[in-house]
Amino acid sequence: MPHRECPRIEDSMPMFQTMTAKTRELLVEFQTLMTGRSSLIDSVAPPLVFGVVYTIVGLSWAIAGALAAASAIAILRLRRRQPLAYAAGGLAGVGLAAAVTLWMGTAESYFLPSVISGGVTLLAAVISLLVGRPMVAWTSFVARRWPLRWYWHPRVRPAYSEVTWLWVIFFALRFLLQLNLLQNQQATLLAVLTVLTGWPSTIVLLIASYLYGTWRLRQLGGPSVQEFRDGALPPWQGQTRGF
Repeated sequence: MPHRECPRIEDSMPMFQTMTAKTRELLVEFQTLMTGRSSLIDSVAPPLVFGVVYTIVGLSWAIAGALAAASAIAILRLRRRQPLAYAAGGLAGVGLAAAVTLWMGTAESYFLPSVISGGVTLLAAVISLLVGRPMVAWTSFVARRWPLRWYWHPRVRPAYSEVTWLWVIFFALRFLLQLNLLQNQQATLLAVLTVLTGWPSTIVLLIASYLYGTWRLRQLGGPSVQEFRDGALPPWQGQTRGF
């Protein structure tokens, strides 16, 4: 048999270094986009506590458990000297859900504000595409403060439109599943769906959006943010990092 030479470790080093660099880049980008925003525990703990406690001991205790979880998170945020708005916002959201639940008297109504919010977000994303100002471009602008006109450049905007379509598909699927569970009064499954389509799914979606978006910007060959600011003429180097 002909002798096969085993691949050397040195041959795989460039690929490993590229993967490591891309991982570090993603971590830095997430820190930029998520600084000061709601954390994993904010979105997961209250609905998870509500669903578990409701299954075990009933509706009243489930409401109390969700409020207790939100209060504990708010206190933790304040002790860490995080902005009061974030602590109050999370507590207010759970308070609204609890109030709706007490008013309507059904466990699944706890998730009604979240379903309505998701529907409004879906509608806003679709409208943003119809008017040629994709939602993902706006969220990037708010986080990064890059020149707004750069996002509308004909060789930049398509990348943000395509990624916004990805988000529209995600929002639509989540909204339809939530409506179905609401109509069938499946409070426990709604809690599970809320947790799974919160940060776990959002993290995956953000990674996919960033990787596709940065690749698409390179394919479009438009100017980078700095080149746009400087009024550079083509050919452009293009945006190599950040989306």
